[in-house]
Amino acid sequence: MTQSYATEPAPRAPAHPLDNPARSALTGPHARFAEKSGRVLRYDPEVTPWLALPDDPTEQDWTDLAAFAGPDGTVPVLGTGLEVPDGWQTVHDIPGVQLVDVAVDAVPEPEAVRLTTADVPQMLDLVARTRPGPFLARTIELGTYLGIRREGRLVALAGERLHPTGWTEISAVCTDPDQRGQGLAGRLVRAVAAGIKERGETPFLHTGAGNTNAIRLYESLGFELRRTTRFREVRVPRLP
Repeated sequence: MTQSYATEPAPRAPAHPLDNPARSALTGPHARFAEKSGRVLRYDPEVTPWLALPDDPTEQDWTDLAAFAGPDGTVPVLGTGLEVPDGWQTVHDIPGVQLVDVAVDAVPEPEAVRLTTADVPQMLDLVARTRPGPFLARTIELGTYLGIRREGRLVALAGERLHPTGWTEISAVCTDPDQRGQGLAGRLVRAVAAGIKERGETPFLHTGAGNTNAIRLYESLGFELRRTTRFREVRVPRLP
């Protein structure tokens, strides 16, 4: 059956910034990272792979998304209620959750250090071993990243990613496997949250719905489920 679309976007009530957080960020505080194809926005792909369709995507929007991806390319899509058109292949579809700060005891962490571009090789190494989600060589440009070192080695980190107006996402939360059980992740999340709240903003974060350990940690810190979501990777239709 052929997917039908509106030829022009229909009027909608204003959405919450976190309903389409990448778009809210790219049209707000992260506009300097935005690249545009029609109404589709994406981050500079050297910074992070996230992109954003409009809330009411038309057939033309999906065509513009395909132009970003290139022939036989794939792109990540975040969100719920988004129908992937016929011809597009869903490569990955992972249920996720979005949590927001309702009672986080945000305090600085004395052992944490602010990470810089000089630390990126160690950050990439830690991320490769712990797989907290997309983190590239220029992701550090999105915001503040804090880390904890032991004997000169980076063993835990957390930082800021998506930045809708009034909100900042905490991301790349990870701990070296041989350093777990010391509460390092929780301490860094509170410290990153302290910097966010000092700016008058509210922390939020995403994780996989099946990552029960992470969800348990975040809820214990004072985060609360706001909505479920989906992390999808889709492949553009193959050319005839």
